[in-house]
Amino acid sequence: MIKINGKQLMNIFLASFVFFSIITITNISTTYAAASSVGIVNYQHLVEQHPDSAKAQIAMNDAIAQAKYNFDTKSVNMNDQEKQSYYQQLQQGLQIKQQNLLEAIQNKLNDAVKAVAKSRGLTIVIDAGAAVYGGQDITDDVMKKIMAK
Repeated sequence: MIKINGKQLMNIFLASFVFFSIITITNISTTYAAASSVGIVNYQHLVEQHPDSAKAQIAMNDAIAQAKYNFDTKSVNMNDQEKQSYYQQLQQGLQIKQQNLLEAIQNKLNDAVKAVAKSRGLTIVIDAGAAVYGGQDITDDVMKKIMAK
């Protein structure tokens, strides 16, 4: 059996305290470093303010007007079931058109977000709506990057 006197017990206690203090400080600084490498963007704002959004809205309005014209002219001699089927076909076409227009804007935004994040040393970027606290807001920098193109 090993005998430990009071002085040895105190040294073991102090060594343990120092050891665990170092581990705690290291974990806190690691957590802080991880938190500071998170960026946030207001993605909806970026989509709305993107220069191509106005053109996309005009293209979408034109597509809706064309679909309405096509429905009004081509469905005149159709029965109700044919009209419903044709209407659904036009709706699907409009949804695809909207997805394509939005996808082009999103791709440009994603490229700008990646470039700004990389220049700032950010490893993660999330939408501002998902962030409760913290992170670096890079929305303005992303908008500047988009406007510079």
